[in-house]
Amino acid sequence: MSNEHKLYLRKIKKTNFIVRLFRIAIIVFFLILWEYLSSKNIINSFIFSSPRKVVSTIINLYSTHNLFNHIFITIYETLISFVLGTLMGFIIASILWRFDIIARILDPYLTVLNSLPKVALGPIIIIWAGASMKSIIIMALLISVIITIINIHQSFKEINENKITKIFFCNQKSNIFQASLTR
Repeated sequence: MSNEHKLYLRKIKKTNFIVRLFRIAIIVFFLILWEYLSSKNIINSFIFSSPRKVVSTIINLYSTHNLFNHIFITIYETLISFVLGTLMGFIIASILWRFDIIARILDPYLTVLNSLPKVALGPIIIIWAGASMKSIIIMALLISVIITIINIHQSFKEINENKITKIFFCNQKSNIFQASLTR
């Protein structure tokens, strides 16, 4: 290896070290600041908690064998919400893509719904659906469905229709060819 290459590699290692050091320093600073603000009651520790309480709760949940139960329930809720949100978004976006008049009618409403702070609707959803898994799934659906509809519909609109036609007819030809072979 040449000296220039060694210097270059040393420079990259040094830069990577500095980046990692500052990343860790930012996290440590944030945690210390959070703990300080919470202990001095500058921020509401009931709403924002504190790092010490978070660690204490994790240790307590682990020692009572409830930590993984909570993790699995959260993963379950997330997966249900993600799958339902994706399916609903795909179906609605497909309808909007197929029927342009419906897309034109609903476009301003989708834009307004997308701009709403959906997390602020949390208390209303809890009142309507109760403090249960159902309200969590509804909240996650509210957050994901609108943006999924908008993104998928926009992607559908940007598809080159010539490619769709080519793929469709190629598949039709292969199906016709396969049907003639089976006769």
